[in-house]
Amino acid sequence: MVKLWQGESAQWRIELETGGEGTALSLHTGAQGRVLIVNLGGEPTAETARRAAAKAVKTLRGLEAASAVLDAAPVVKVLGPEGPAALAQGAELACYRQPSWKEEPDKPFAFYLAGAEGPEAETALREAQAVTRWVYFARDLVNCPANLLTPQDMAQRMAEAAGKLGVEAEILDETQTRALGMGAFHAVGDSAAHPPRLIVLRWRGGKEDTPPIALVGKGVCCDTGGYCLKTAAGLKGTRGDMAGGAAVCGALLALAENRVPVNAAAVIPAVENRLSRDSFLPGDVIRSMSGKTIQVNNTDAEGRLILADAVTYALQKEGASRVVDIATLTGACVAALGFTTAGLVTNDEGLFLALMNAAKRAGEQYWRLPDFPEYKQMIESPVADLCNQSSDGCGAITAGLFIGAFAGTTPWVHLDIAGTAWVDRPRWEYQVPGATGAGVTTLYQLCRGLADAP
Repeated sequence: MVKLWQGESAQWRIELETGGEGTALSLHTGAQGRVLIVNLGGEPTAETARRAAAKAVKTLRGLEAASAVLDAAPVVKVLGPEGPAALAQGAELACYRQPSWKEEPDKPFAFYLAGAEGPEAETALREAQAVTRWVYFARDLVNCPANLLTPQDMAQRMAEAAGKLGVEAEILDETQTRALGMGAFHAVGDSAAHPPRLIVLRWRGGKEDTPPIALVGKGVCCDTGGYCLKTAAGLKGTRGDMAGGAAVCGALLALAENRVPVNAAAVIPAVENRLSRDSFLPGDVIRSMSGKTIQVNNTDAEGRLILADAVTYALQKEGASRVVDIATLTGACVAALGFTTAGLVTNDEGLFLALMNAAKRAGEQYWRLPDFPEYKQMIESPVADLCNQSSDGCGAITAGLFIGAFAGTTPWVHLDIAGTAWVDRPRWEYQVPGATGAGVTTLYQLCRGLADAP
Protein backbone atom coordinates (compact mmCIF):
# COMPACT_ATOMS: atom_id res chain seq x y z
CA MET A 1 0.00 0.00 0.00
CA VAL A 2 1.28 3.47 -0.91
CA LYS A 3 2.17 5.61 2.10
CA LEU A 4 2.72 9.36 2.45
CA TRP A 5 6.41 10.06 2.86
CA GLN A 6 7.46 10.98 6.39
CA GLY A 7 11.19 11.20 5.81
CA GLU A 8 11.84 7.47 5.48
CA SER A 9 14.96 6.47 3.59
CA ALA A 10 14.36 5.03 0.12
CA GLN A 11 16.66 3.40 -2.42
CA TRP A 12 15.25 5.38 -5.33
CA ARG A 13 13.73 8.78 -5.92
CA ILE A 14 11.16 9.14 -8.71
CA GLU A 15 10.76 12.53 -10.37
CA LEU A 16 8.07 13.57 -12.86
CA GLU A 17 8.56 15.76 -15.91
CA THR A 18 6.14 17.16 -18.49
CA GLY A 19 6.41 18.21 -22.11
CA GLY A 20 7.84 15.04 -23.59
CA GLU A 21 6.54 12.00 -25.42
CA GLY A 22 4.52 10.49 -22.61
CA THR A 23 5.74 7.79 -20.26
CA ALA A 24 9.40 7.93 -21.39
CA LEU A 25 11.84 7.40 -18.55
CA SER A 26 15.52 7.71 -17.72
CA LEU A 27 17.79 6.53 -14.89
CA HIS A 28 20.42 8.62 -13.13
CA THR A 29 22.87 7.91 -10.35
CA GLY A 30 24.61 10.84 -8.71
CA ALA A 31 25.41 12.63 -5.50
CA GLN A 32 21.74 12.65 -4.50
CA GLY A 33 21.38 8.92 -5.00
CA ARG A 34 19.54 6.97 -7.65
CA VAL A 35 16.85 8.85 -9.56
CA LEU A 36 14.23 7.61 -12.04
CA ILE A 37 12.74 10.39 -14.19
CA VAL A 38 9.36 9.70 -15.80
CA ASN A 39 7.80 11.98 -18.40
CA LEU A 40 4.04 12.61 -18.29
CA GLY A 41 3.74 14.12 -21.76
CA GLY A 42 2.59 17.59 -22.76
CA GLU A 43 -0.73 17.81 -20.93
CA PRO A 44 -0.84 15.55 -17.86
CA THR A 45 -4.12 13.83 -17.00
CA ALA A 46 -5.12 11.46 -14.24
CA GLU A 47 -4.68 8.59 -16.69
CA THR A 48 -1.16 9.59 -17.73
CA ALA A 49 -0.29 9.96 -14.04
CA ARG A 50 -1.58 6.43 -13.37
CA ARG A 51 0.43 5.04 -16.26
CA ALA A 52 3.60 6.93 -15.31
CA ALA A 53 3.55 5.73 -11.70
CA ALA A 54 2.86 2.17 -12.83
CA LYS A 55 5.73 2.25 -15.32
CA ALA A 56 8.08 3.60 -12.66
CA VAL A 57 7.12 0.88 -10.20
CA LYS A 58 7.50 -1.92 -12.75
CA THR A 59 10.89 -0.56 -13.79
CA LEU A 60 12.20 -0.39 -10.23
CA ARG A 61 10.83 -3.79 -9.30
CA GLY A 62 12.60 -5.15 -12.34
CA LEU A 63 15.79 -3.69 -10.87
CA GLU A 64 14.95 -5.45 -7.58
CA ALA A 65 14.54 -2.17 -5.73
CA ALA A 66 13.08 -2.45 -2.24
CA SER A 67 11.74 1.10 -1.88
CA ALA A 68 11.12 4.37 -3.70
CA VAL A 69 9.72 7.82 -3.01
CA LEU A 70 7.85 9.75 -5.71
CA ASP A 71 7.53 13.51 -5.69
CA ALA A 72 3.88 14.22 -6.52
CA ALA A 73 4.21 18.02 -6.40
CA PRO A 74 4.33 18.55 -10.21
CA VAL A 75 1.10 16.58 -10.62
CA VAL A 76 -0.61 18.36 -7.73
CA LYS A 77 0.05 21.70 -9.45
CA VAL A 78 -1.76 20.56 -12.60
CA LEU A 79 -4.42 18.11 -11.39
CA GLY A 80 -4.95 19.10 -7.76
CA PRO A 81 -5.84 16.36 -5.23
CA GLU A 82 -6.78 13.99 -8.06
CA GLY A 83 -3.13 13.82 -9.11
CA PRO A 84 -1.58 11.98 -6.15
CA ALA A 85 -4.64 9.72 -5.99
CA ALA A 86 -4.04 8.67 -9.59
CA LEU A 87 -0.32 8.17 -8.93
CA ALA A 88 -1.08 5.97 -5.94
CA GLN A 89 -3.59 3.87 -7.84
CA GLY A 90 -1.24 3.33 -10.76
CA ALA A 91 1.59 2.30 -8.46
CA GLU A 92 -0.55 -0.07 -6.42
CA LEU A 93 -2.14 -1.74 -9.42
CA ALA A 94 1.30 -2.30 -10.94
CA CYS A 95 2.41 -3.98 -7.68
CA TYR A 96 -0.41 -6.54 -7.85
CA ARG A 97 0.58 -10.18 -7.94
CA GLN A 98 -1.72 -13.10 -8.72
CA PRO A 99 -2.66 -15.42 -5.87
CA SER A 100 -0.06 -18.18 -5.89
CA TRP A 101 0.03 -21.66 -4.50
CA LYS A 102 3.82 -21.70 -4.61
CA GLU A 103 5.95 -21.53 -1.49
CA GLU A 104 8.07 -18.66 -2.81
CA PRO A 105 7.07 -15.35 -1.16
CA ASP A 106 7.00 -12.17 -3.23
CA LYS A 107 9.71 -9.62 -2.44
CA PRO A 108 8.29 -6.61 -0.56
CA PHE A 109 8.38 -3.14 -2.12
CA ALA A 110 7.74 0.10 -0.22
CA PHE A 111 6.35 3.05 -2.20
CA TYR A 112 6.04 6.54 -0.73
CA LEU A 113 4.42 9.74 -2.02
CA ALA A 114 5.96 13.10 -1.21
CA GLY A 115 4.45 16.49 -2.02
CA ALA A 116 0.88 15.26 -1.47
CA GLU A 117 0.25 16.84 1.91
CA GLY A 118 -2.96 18.57 2.90
CA PRO A 119 -6.45 17.36 3.82
CA GLU A 120 -7.87 17.38 0.28
CA ALA A 121 -5.00 15.34 -1.15
CA GLU A 122 -5.10 12.91 1.75
CA THR A 123 -8.88 12.45 1.41
CA ALA A 124 -8.56 11.77 -2.33
CA LEU A 125 -5.70 9.39 -1.65
CA ARG A 126 -7.68 7.39 0.91
CA GLU A 127 -10.64 7.13 -1.47
CA ALA A 128 -8.46 5.91 -4.34
CA GLN A 129 -6.71 3.38 -2.14
CA ALA A 130 -10.04 1.97 -0.96
CA VAL A 131 -11.18 1.53 -4.57
CA THR A 132 -7.84 -0.09 -5.44
CA ARG A 133 -8.21 -2.59 -2.60
CA TRP A 134 -11.45 -3.81 -4.17
CA VAL A 135 -9.91 -3.91 -7.63
CA TYR A 136 -7.38 -6.27 -6.02
CA PHE A 137 -10.25 -8.28 -4.55
CA ALA A 138 -11.92 -8.58 -7.96
CA ARG A 139 -8.63 -9.59 -9.58
CA ASP A 140 -8.07 -12.24 -6.93
CA LEU A 141 -11.50 -13.75 -7.56
CA VAL A 142 -11.09 -13.82 -11.34
CA ASN A 143 -7.58 -15.29 -11.07
CA CYS A 144 -8.80 -18.09 -8.80
CA PRO A 145 -8.96 -21.52 -10.51
CA ALA A 146 -12.47 -22.87 -11.05
CA ASN A 147 -11.90 -25.85 -8.77
CA LEU A 148 -11.23 -23.42 -5.90
CA LEU A 149 -14.09 -21.02 -6.64
CA THR A 150 -17.45 -22.77 -6.95
CA PRO A 151 -20.65 -20.70 -6.73
CA GLN A 152 -20.83 -21.49 -3.01
CA ASP A 153 -17.18 -20.48 -2.53
CA MET A 154 -17.72 -17.18 -4.32
CA ALA A 155 -20.86 -16.45 -2.32
CA GLN A 156 -19.03 -17.12 0.94
CA ARG A 157 -16.05 -14.92 0.07
CA MET A 158 -18.26 -12.05 -1.03
CA ALA A 159 -20.52 -12.31 2.00
CA GLU A 160 -17.55 -12.36 4.39
CA ALA A 161 -16.05 -9.28 2.77
CA ALA A 162 -19.41 -7.51 2.84
CA GLY A 163 -19.94 -8.30 6.51
CA LYS A 164 -16.74 -6.51 7.50
CA LEU A 165 -18.07 -3.29 5.97
CA GLY A 166 -21.64 -3.43 7.22
CA VAL A 167 -23.01 -4.36 3.79
CA GLU A 168 -26.11 -6.54 3.81
CA ALA A 169 -25.53 -9.87 2.06
CA GLU A 170 -28.27 -12.32 1.09
CA ILE A 171 -27.39 -15.63 -0.53
CA LEU A 172 -30.31 -17.42 -2.19
CA ASP A 173 -29.87 -21.16 -2.63
CA GLU A 174 -31.32 -23.31 -5.41
CA THR A 175 -34.56 -23.96 -3.54
CA GLN A 176 -35.23 -20.25 -3.10
CA THR A 177 -34.36 -19.30 -6.68
CA ARG A 178 -36.43 -22.14 -8.09
CA ALA A 179 -39.40 -20.93 -6.04
CA LEU A 180 -38.98 -17.50 -7.66
CA GLY A 181 -39.39 -19.06 -11.10
CA MET A 182 -35.84 -18.35 -12.24
CA GLY A 183 -35.99 -20.88 -15.06
CA ALA A 184 -33.29 -19.28 -17.21
CA PHE A 185 -30.89 -19.19 -14.26
CA HIS A 186 -31.59 -22.84 -13.47
CA ALA A 187 -31.34 -24.01 -17.07
CA VAL A 188 -27.64 -23.19 -16.74
CA GLY A 189 -27.08 -23.75 -13.03
CA ASP A 190 -28.62 -27.22 -12.84
CA SER A 191 -25.94 -28.57 -15.20
CA ALA A 192 -23.30 -28.92 -12.47
CA ALA A 193 -22.70 -30.83 -9.26
CA HIS A 194 -22.02 -27.52 -7.53
CA PRO A 195 -25.44 -25.87 -7.16
CA PRO A 196 -26.06 -22.27 -8.19
CA ARG A 197 -26.29 -19.31 -5.87
CA LEU A 198 -27.86 -15.88 -6.30
CA ILE A 199 -25.67 -13.40 -4.43
CA VAL A 200 -27.31 -10.10 -3.43
CA LEU A 201 -25.33 -7.34 -1.72
CA ARG A 202 -26.99 -4.11 -0.56
CA TRP A 203 -25.31 -0.85 0.34
CA ARG A 204 -27.82 1.60 1.81
CA GLY A 205 -25.82 4.81 1.95
CA GLY A 206 -28.47 7.10 0.49
CA LYS A 207 -31.87 8.30 1.59
CA GLU A 208 -34.18 5.57 2.83
CA ASP A 209 -36.90 6.19 0.24
CA THR A 210 -34.53 6.37 -2.75
CA PRO A 211 -34.61 3.24 -4.97
CA PRO A 212 -31.20 1.67 -5.59
CA ILE A 213 -29.18 1.44 -8.72
CA ALA A 214 -28.68 -2.23 -9.53
CA LEU A 215 -25.27 -3.54 -10.58
CA VAL A 216 -25.81 -6.96 -12.14
CA GLY A 217 -22.72 -9.07 -12.82
CA LYS A 218 -22.34 -12.37 -14.64
CA GLY A 219 -20.97 -15.02 -12.29
CA VAL A 220 -20.19 -18.13 -14.35
CA CYS A 221 -17.47 -19.80 -12.27
CA CYS A 222 -16.82 -22.51 -14.84
CA ASP A 223 -17.94 -22.46 -18.46
CA THR A 224 -17.42 -25.51 -20.63
CA GLY A 225 -20.01 -24.27 -23.11
CA GLY A 226 -22.36 -27.11 -22.19
CA TYR A 227 -23.30 -29.34 -25.08
CA CYS A 228 -22.05 -26.62 -27.45
CA LEU A 229 -18.64 -27.51 -26.07
CA LYS A 230 -15.82 -25.00 -26.18
CA THR A 231 -12.51 -25.80 -27.83
CA ALA A 232 -9.49 -26.69 -25.73
CA ALA A 233 -8.14 -23.18 -26.24
CA GLY A 234 -11.48 -21.70 -25.20
CA LEU A 235 -11.58 -23.78 -22.04
CA LYS A 236 -8.31 -22.27 -20.81
CA GLY A 237 -10.09 -19.03 -19.93
CA THR A 238 -13.10 -20.65 -18.30
CA ARG A 239 -12.28 -19.43 -14.78
CA GLY A 240 -12.56 -15.76 -15.78
CA ASP A 241 -16.19 -15.92 -16.82
CA MET A 242 -17.31 -14.47 -13.49
CA ALA A 243 -15.40 -11.20 -13.93
CA GLY A 244 -18.64 -9.22 -14.17
CA GLY A 245 -19.76 -10.58 -10.81
CA ALA A 246 -16.38 -9.74 -9.30
CA ALA A 247 -16.61 -6.21 -10.71
CA VAL A 248 -20.02 -5.37 -9.24
CA CYS A 249 -19.02 -6.84 -5.88
CA GLY A 250 -15.79 -4.82 -5.84
CA ALA A 251 -17.56 -1.61 -6.84
CA LEU A 252 -20.27 -1.98 -4.20
CA LEU A 253 -17.78 -2.74 -1.42
CA ALA A 254 -15.71 0.28 -2.45
CA LEU A 255 -18.87 2.41 -2.14
CA ALA A 256 -19.36 1.02 1.35
CA GLU A 257 -15.77 1.54 2.48
CA ASN A 258 -15.88 5.16 1.29
CA ARG A 259 -19.37 5.65 2.76
CA VAL A 260 -20.72 7.04 -0.51
CA PRO A 261 -24.27 8.38 0.02
CA VAL A 262 -26.02 6.24 -2.56
CA ASN A 263 -28.27 3.18 -2.48
CA ALA A 264 -26.91 0.33 -4.59
CA ALA A 265 -27.57 -3.38 -4.94
CA ALA A 266 -25.22 -5.90 -6.52
CA VAL A 267 -26.99 -8.94 -7.97
CA ILE A 268 -24.70 -11.79 -9.01
CA PRO A 269 -26.08 -15.02 -10.50
CA ALA A 270 -23.37 -17.56 -9.73
CA VAL A 271 -23.41 -20.83 -11.67
CA GLU A 272 -21.30 -23.39 -13.46
CA ASN A 273 -22.06 -24.30 -17.07
CA ARG A 274 -20.98 -27.93 -17.37
CA LEU A 275 -21.94 -31.13 -19.13
CA SER A 276 -24.24 -33.53 -17.30
CA ARG A 277 -27.38 -35.56 -17.86
CA ASP A 278 -29.33 -32.51 -16.63
CA SER A 279 -27.64 -30.00 -18.95
CA PHE A 280 -29.91 -27.99 -21.19
CA LEU A 281 -29.81 -28.55 -24.95
CA PRO A 282 -30.00 -26.51 -28.14
CA GLY A 283 -33.66 -26.34 -29.10
CA ASP A 284 -34.96 -26.29 -25.52
CA VAL A 285 -37.58 -23.70 -24.60
CA ILE A 286 -37.28 -22.32 -21.09
CA ARG A 287 -39.36 -19.88 -19.07
CA SER A 288 -37.62 -16.98 -17.34
CA MET A 289 -38.52 -15.28 -14.07
CA SER A 290 -40.12 -12.46 -16.05
CA GLY A 291 -42.50 -14.90 -17.74
CA LYS A 292 -40.81 -14.48 -21.13
CA THR A 293 -39.96 -17.75 -22.87
CA ILE A 294 -36.57 -18.34 -24.48
CA GLN A 295 -35.57 -20.70 -27.26
CA VAL A 296 -32.04 -22.00 -26.69
CA ASN A 297 -29.99 -21.88 -29.87
CA ASN A 298 -26.61 -22.23 -28.18
CA THR A 299 -25.78 -23.56 -24.71
CA ASP A 300 -22.54 -21.53 -24.75
CA ALA A 301 -24.66 -18.37 -24.80
CA GLU A 302 -25.44 -19.00 -21.15
CA GLY A 303 -24.40 -15.69 -19.58
CA ARG A 304 -27.31 -13.75 -21.05
CA LEU A 305 -29.72 -16.37 -19.67
CA ILE A 306 -28.63 -15.98 -16.07
CA LEU A 307 -28.41 -12.20 -16.46
CA ALA A 308 -31.98 -12.10 -17.77
CA ASP A 309 -33.28 -13.56 -14.51
CA ALA A 310 -30.87 -11.46 -12.42
CA VAL A 311 -32.08 -8.24 -14.07
CA THR A 312 -35.67 -9.30 -13.45
CA TYR A 313 -34.81 -9.99 -9.81
CA ALA A 314 -33.19 -6.56 -9.48
CA LEU A 315 -36.34 -4.88 -10.79
CA GLN A 316 -38.97 -6.97 -9.03
CA LYS A 317 -37.29 -7.65 -5.70
CA GLU A 318 -34.83 -4.79 -5.24
CA GLY A 319 -37.00 -2.10 -6.85
CA ALA A 320 -34.07 -0.79 -8.89
CA SER A 321 -34.55 2.53 -10.70
CA ARG A 322 -31.53 1.97 -12.96
CA VAL A 323 -29.71 -1.17 -14.05
CA VAL A 324 -26.16 -1.71 -15.22
CA ASP A 325 -25.19 -5.23 -16.22
CA ILE A 326 -21.59 -6.22 -16.85
CA ALA A 327 -20.30 -9.48 -18.26
CA THR A 328 -17.59 -11.30 -20.14
CA LEU A 329 -20.31 -12.01 -22.63
CA THR A 330 -19.20 -12.45 -26.24
CA GLY A 331 -16.20 -13.30 -28.36
CA ALA A 332 -17.81 -11.06 -30.95
CA CYS A 333 -17.05 -8.05 -28.77
CA VAL A 334 -13.39 -9.06 -28.59
CA ALA A 335 -13.31 -9.44 -32.36
CA ALA A 336 -14.78 -5.96 -32.80
CA LEU A 337 -12.97 -3.97 -30.09
CA GLY A 338 -9.96 -6.04 -29.05
CA PHE A 339 -8.45 -6.10 -25.56
CA THR A 340 -8.45 -2.37 -24.78
CA THR A 341 -12.11 -1.39 -25.07
CA ALA A 342 -15.37 -2.82 -23.76
CA GLY A 343 -18.65 -2.77 -25.67
CA LEU A 344 -21.73 -0.89 -24.48
CA VAL A 345 -25.44 -1.07 -25.32
CA THR A 346 -28.03 1.14 -23.64
CA ASN A 347 -31.62 2.37 -23.77
CA ASP A 348 -31.08 5.65 -21.91
CA GLU A 349 -29.04 8.70 -22.91
CA GLY A 350 -28.75 10.12 -19.41
CA LEU A 351 -27.38 6.93 -17.92
CA PHE A 352 -25.08 6.51 -20.92
CA LEU A 353 -23.57 9.97 -20.42
CA ALA A 354 -23.14 9.35 -16.70
CA LEU A 355 -21.40 6.05 -17.44
CA MET A 356 -19.03 7.63 -19.96
CA ASN A 357 -18.15 10.42 -17.55
CA ALA A 358 -17.42 7.78 -14.89
CA ALA A 359 -15.28 5.80 -17.36
CA LYS A 360 -13.22 8.91 -18.13
CA ARG A 361 -12.51 9.40 -14.43
CA ALA A 362 -11.66 5.70 -14.09
CA GLY A 363 -9.37 5.59 -17.12
CA GLU A 364 -11.36 2.76 -18.74
CA GLN A 365 -12.58 2.66 -22.35
CA TYR A 366 -16.09 1.79 -23.58
CA TRP A 367 -17.57 2.04 -27.07
CA ARG A 368 -21.29 2.37 -27.71
CA LEU A 369 -22.72 -0.18 -30.13
CA PRO A 370 -25.81 0.56 -32.26
CA ASP A 371 -29.25 -0.73 -31.32
CA PHE A 372 -31.24 -0.35 -34.52
CA PRO A 373 -34.63 -2.15 -34.65
CA GLU A 374 -33.28 -4.63 -37.19
CA TYR A 375 -30.94 -6.08 -34.56
CA LYS A 376 -33.85 -6.96 -32.29
CA GLN A 377 -35.38 -8.97 -35.12
CA MET A 378 -32.30 -11.19 -35.08
CA ILE A 379 -33.26 -12.63 -31.68
CA GLU A 380 -36.89 -13.33 -32.53
CA SER A 381 -38.05 -16.94 -32.29
CA PRO A 382 -40.88 -18.78 -34.07
CA VAL A 383 -41.73 -20.75 -30.90
CA ALA A 384 -40.75 -18.47 -27.98
CA ASP A 385 -40.55 -14.82 -27.06
CA LEU A 386 -36.81 -14.66 -27.70
CA CYS A 387 -33.82 -16.67 -28.93
CA ASN A 388 -30.63 -16.67 -26.91
CA GLN A 389 -28.45 -16.33 -30.01
CA SER A 390 -28.73 -14.20 -33.12
CA SER A 391 -29.86 -15.81 -36.34
CA ASP A 392 -27.70 -13.45 -38.41
CA GLY A 393 -24.48 -12.42 -36.67
CA CYS A 394 -23.95 -9.15 -34.74
CA GLY A 395 -23.31 -11.25 -31.66
CA ALA A 396 -22.18 -8.53 -29.23
CA ILE A 397 -25.10 -6.24 -30.07
CA THR A 398 -27.81 -8.88 -30.05
CA ALA A 399 -26.52 -10.38 -26.81
CA GLY A 400 -26.84 -6.99 -25.17
CA LEU A 401 -30.29 -6.40 -26.62
CA PHE A 402 -31.39 -9.81 -25.34
CA ILE A 403 -30.61 -8.68 -21.79
CA GLY A 404 -32.19 -5.31 -22.48
CA ALA A 405 -35.48 -7.02 -23.26
CA PHE A 406 -35.68 -7.93 -19.57
CA ALA A 407 -34.84 -4.39 -18.42
CA GLY A 408 -37.82 -3.07 -20.36
CA THR A 409 -38.17 0.71 -20.09
CA THR A 410 -36.01 1.01 -16.97
CA PRO A 411 -32.82 3.00 -17.72
CA TRP A 412 -30.25 0.33 -18.48
CA VAL A 413 -26.67 -0.06 -19.68
CA HIS A 414 -24.97 -3.29 -20.72
CA LEU A 415 -21.17 -3.59 -20.60
CA ASP A 416 -19.38 -6.42 -22.42
CA ILE A 417 -15.91 -6.79 -20.89
CA ALA A 418 -14.99 -10.05 -22.64
CA GLY A 419 -11.86 -8.43 -24.06
CA THR A 420 -10.84 -6.24 -21.13
CA ALA A 421 -11.33 -8.45 -18.06
CA TRP A 422 -8.21 -10.53 -18.73
CA VAL A 423 -4.93 -9.88 -20.52
CA ASP A 424 -2.11 -12.28 -21.26
CA ARG A 425 -0.07 -9.29 -22.46
CA PRO A 426 -0.78 -6.06 -20.52
CA ARG A 427 -2.00 -3.17 -22.64
CA TRP A 428 -1.55 -0.49 -19.96
CA GLU A 429 1.33 -0.12 -17.53
CA TYR A 430 -0.84 -0.74 -14.45
CA GLN A 431 -2.04 -4.10 -15.75
CA VAL A 432 -0.28 -7.38 -15.06
CA PRO A 433 -0.87 -10.72 -16.82
CA GLY A 434 -4.21 -12.19 -15.77
CA ALA A 435 -7.28 -10.47 -14.40
CA THR A 436 -7.50 -6.69 -14.74
CA GLY A 437 -10.37 -5.85 -12.40
CA ALA A 438 -12.18 -4.25 -15.34
CA GLY A 439 -15.30 -2.30 -14.46
CA VAL A 440 -14.76 -1.89 -10.72
CA THR A 441 -13.58 1.72 -10.87
CA THR A 442 -16.03 2.78 -13.58
CA LEU A 443 -19.01 1.37 -11.68
CA TYR A 444 -17.78 3.00 -8.47
CA GLN A 445 -17.39 6.36 -10.19
CA LEU A 446 -20.82 5.99 -11.81
CA CYS A 447 -22.55 5.43 -8.47
CA ARG A 448 -20.49 8.15 -6.82
CA GLY A 449 -21.53 10.57 -9.55
CA LEU A 450 -25.20 9.63 -9.19
CA ALA A 451 -24.88 10.21 -5.45
CA ASP A 452 -23.53 13.71 -6.08
CA ALA A 453 -26.23 14.53 -8.65
CA PRO A 454 -29.07 16.81 -7.46
